Amino acid sequence: MSFTNQASAAVLSVMVVLGLSTAASADALSDIKAKGEFTVATETANAPFDFVKDGKIVGYTGDIIDIIMQDPEMKGVKLNRLDVPWPGILPGLAAGRFDFVVSALTVTAERAEKYHLTTPVADATVAMMKKADDASINTPADVAGKVIGSQTGSAQLTAAKQFADEMAGKGTPIGDFKDYTAFDEAYADLAAGRVAVVVNSLPNLLDAVRARPDVFAMVDGTIGPKKYYSWAGQKGDDQETLNTFIDNKIAAMNRDGTLATLQKKWFGITMDVPAAPIKF
Repeated sequence: MSFTNQASAAVLSVMVVLGLSTAASADALSDIKAKGEFTVATETANAPFDFVKDGKIVGYTGDIIDIIMQDPEMKGVKLNRLDVPWPGILPGLAAGRFDFVVSALTVTAERAEKYHLTTPVADATVAMMKKADDASINTPADVAGKVIGSQTGSAQLTAAKQFADEMAGKGTPIGDFKDYTAFDEAYADLAAGRVAVVVNSLPNLLDAVRARPDVFAMVDGTIGPKKYYSWAGQKGDDQETLNTFIDNKIAAMNRDGTLATLQKKWFGITMDVPAAPIKF
């Protein structure tokens, strides 16, 4: 073989090796299994979905991911849950700082354009919570002229503002909005009388009322359309194996009643949610 042919063969060999290496690394689930660690982000100021107890992240979401990690696909893989404040959750995923968002994330068309939103894990329909002794608010329409609290950048705040636009169109505008880094801060201001209601998802508010019935009470009815919570992964061909694995595991837990059992445990109710990702 001439030197030229030898050189060409060597280059071809390197190209093949690099090609195989690229193909091997273009599979998120395989990469996770190879490194032995699945790093996920969770917002912990969101009980009973996610909160810290005795130094450990626990809650409804934690029970689900713990079951998923028991699957044979994840044998030998360690779960690394990062406590990430809400404003950093989706930007961190987009930047590749973690493999997945394992936290209550409202499914929206805008988010679905940028991220893979999994099979839903819970109901996220928006509702309002008031002070238990406030007799002036019985339905959402009664917040006319009053201050509403919710979380910065949340789908719940968006829903509240859309509701406010509807109210204004009817000639009964609300007073103002206060937004917070975490819902716990909004609850504290509600208890102190600094806001009239807090807008959040129905299951979150039901849990807050159940924990402090002497302080909080539900406002009758919901606002906006039916909503669901999911988790989120990155989009891309290299992410398909991981996204499909998570989707299928959540769907199986929905069908066999595992999700309902966990919902009863953490929320005191069961929720009717789809057993497949929401399509837009």
